[in-house]
Amino acid sequence: MTDLSHLVQPGRTIAVRVTPRAARNSVTLDGEVVRVCVTTVPENGKANAEVVKHLAKALDIAKTRLVLLRGATGRDKLFRID
Repeated sequence: MTDLSHLVQPGRTIAVRVTPRAARNSVTLDGEVVRVCVTTVPENGKANAEVVKHLAKALDIAKTRLVLLRGATGRDKLFRID
């Protein structure tokens, strides 16, 4: 898993591209976009919960500091760090 702790600044927004039903969980940085692959299916918010969990771990912050601004039902998401 990629260490993204250098991106942590309060108020910063992070663009995320999600791949559900992936072969394995991973977090990578592709230019300005963070790519998160999760093995979970996108039903009832399960994939979003996994994305938050893995993104918070890669950023080395608490899950509660991540706020989903856009993309609750899509693959492209925008998070803010509180």
